[in-house]
Amino acid sequence: MMQSVIDFAGKGGKVLGICNGFQILCESGLLPGALLRNGNQQFVCKNVYIKGNDGRPLKIPVAHGEGRYYGSEALLDDLENNGQVIYRYCDADGNINDAANPNASMRNIAGIRNAEGNVFGMMPHPERATSEILGNTDGLQVFNRLFALNLVAEPAF
Repeated sequence: MMQSVIDFAGKGGKVLGICNGFQILCESGLLPGALLRNGNQQFVCKNVYIKGNDGRPLKIPVAHGEGRYYGSEALLDDLENNGQVIYRYCDADGNINDAANPNASMRNIAGIRNAEGNVFGMMPHPERATSEILGNTDGLQVFNRLFALNLVAEPAF
């Protein structure tokens, strides 16, 4: 199955991996880096804040035991220099710091894209923050941003 996804992405198809999907995209080589056990060695399930280039903090749930993004310093520098870091963990005010990082991800990375811009992965779950009934629609902003980056089809929310 994964070979079909790799072939699809290789032809420019758009691929989104959330949580375990992000892990699979890294393990398959579609995205660089790896996801390791959380720094505290415990499963984390709570709302956290992330922010992208627009700087607005978004409250998005996480639920994972292996969500710590890891890569060599050279890889991390390349990701940053190429604009491939899409989201970072932050606090409610948008400050990027260790206290806001739920899993000890390197450089607070919560989501990245590939160099070609058609494969995206993130550890937080924006799909769990799209309902007014549940009191959080910040996930819609994530999907709208992905749509603006031409990564996913127009949201039907």
